[in-house]
Amino acid sequence: MGSESEARVEFCVEDEFEDMLPKMAEKLGGEGLIKELCNGFNLLMDKDKGVITFESLKCSSSLLGLQDLRDDELMNMLKEGDYDGDGALNQMEFCVLMFRLSPDLMMESEALLDQALQQEFESDIC
Repeated sequence: MGSESEARVEFCVEDEFEDMLPKMAEKLGGEGLIKELCNGFNLLMDKDKGVITFESLKCSSSLLGLQDLRDDELMNMLKEGDYDGDGALNQMEFCVLMFRLSPDLMMESEALLDQALQQEFESDIC
């Protein structure tokens, strides 16, 4: 039987890539969301290398319902988040990519940051 993370990933795929991160963040809180992202990373990573490689993503693609993606599409997924240019995703790159691919969560994060900056600015004036 699959893990809870696998079920969440499969649910996202079945919902035609509906952005589930905001719902997960609301339900799990910040710490819980990060834990789930780490679980997702662990599901996809090459166990020997500790990063998500093309090979590990290709092997895991059927778990995600992405078995029909071509190799070049999988490579583009990796390139999208590969900030250090090593051809793989480390845990931080994966988490940043997940947030970047979630427009709703990014808007919520920006709103919270704006609010915090405004409060900080107002407290400095007084």
